[in-house]
Amino acid sequence: MTTATHLDPSRERALLLTLAGIQFAHILDFMVMMPLGPILMRSLNVGTHEFGLLVSAYTFTAAFTGLLAATFVDRFERKRLLLTMFALFAVATLACGLAPGYWTLLIARGLAGAFGGVLGAMVQTMVGDLIPFERRGRASGTIMSAFSLSTIAGVPLSLYLANHFGWRFPFMFIAVLAAAFLVLGWKMLPTLRGHLPDATVSDTERVHPLAAMGDVLRDPNHLRALLFMALVMFSGFTVIPYITIYVTANVGIRQEDIPLIYLVGGTASFITARLIGRLADRWGKVRTYRLIALLSLIPLFIQTHLIPVPLWVMIICSTIFFIFVPGRMVPAMAIVTSSVQPRLRGTFLSMNGSVQSLASGSASWLGGAMIAMNADGKVTGYGQVGFLAMAATLVAMAFVGQIKMHTSLPTKAA
Repeated sequence: MTTATHLDPSRERALLLTLAGIQFAHILDFMVMMPLGPILMRSLNVGTHEFGLLVSAYTFTAAFTGLLAATFVDRFERKRLLLTMFALFAVATLACGLAPGYWTLLIARGLAGAFGGVLGAMVQTMVGDLIPFERRGRASGTIMSAFSLSTIAGVPLSLYLANHFGWRFPFMFIAVLAAAFLVLGWKMLPTLRGHLPDATVSDTERVHPLAAMGDVLRDPNHLRALLFMALVMFSGFTVIPYITIYVTANVGIRQEDIPLIYLVGGTASFITARLIGRLADRWGKVRTYRLIALLSLIPLFIQTHLIPVPLWVMIICSTIFFIFVPGRMVPAMAIVTSSVQPRLRGTFLSMNGSVQSLASGSASWLGGAMIAMNADGKVTGYGQVGFLAMAATLVAMAFVGQIKMHTSLPTKAA
């Protein structure tokens, strides 16, 4: 048996890229719905309310299963559980592409969210189990680059496939991609048993499945970390879902130019995510988070108060937004992953995934309740949404210093 700290650099790099690939597939599955809205509404003959249910079905089932997974995730070997959930996610995504109508698609989206919501927590759990504390910021940067890649590939590719072959093909493509990463994960990921109780423990000595959740919730440091992550997600998702609506209605950007905005911004964030991760390891994770969060206040304000500008100005503003607002998640996830006792990492991060889903869903709902379309077709209230996001960011910056981080790793890995 070898310990995680003995992974050579090339092995560690390959392992992180494999985990990033799994992360990429399930994030792309979530993001692919946004640009497909007009096409799905036309093809399925549904309205905006029905389309909203398709989007929210993924988020809320992800929150529910994340909480459910917290009752058992630390009772199974990491690799087998991760790949089982990933295989079920691939099947559910394929079912989305094969759905004959709206209601079957809604059920398939809920199932994809159920399995996809667990994957994010499992990936971060394996990072925490395998990567030493001093390199965990860089590792989080590599994993978070999957978000940037999904932004680069998700919007343009999904629109291209849907426009040329129909709305089903993006989901089929993601299912095939997931199958490829499933094979890669089976070959590349190590078996992890260091979090499991000793095999000599008798059945009478084994704890109830809810006991691990109780252990997580009894630790004040865990509660602080969960609240911190809720603030981070809330401050982003009050603004992010309505960027496209605002820039097309108020800034005067054409719908045809939206993929270019995502392409440039996603490319920039793909590069900077790893740079932010290295900075977090070198300069300190809390200090780096506070710096990036402070800088994110600028694009949060600009993006929610933009007046009509040329496309090139919009691209500059949105690219800065993509760098700093999602970039906060790199040191934030390194902090949260390190805040948990190693033996409870899987349970905690499953609960953290539920908190993220609930916070982002609540933020999206509140942001939508605060904005409206006036008689001229312009969005009103988005500036107030921006101020709310900035306030939540300031609270998170003040609060993050209260979180204590653990630097130890489980000792058993195959």
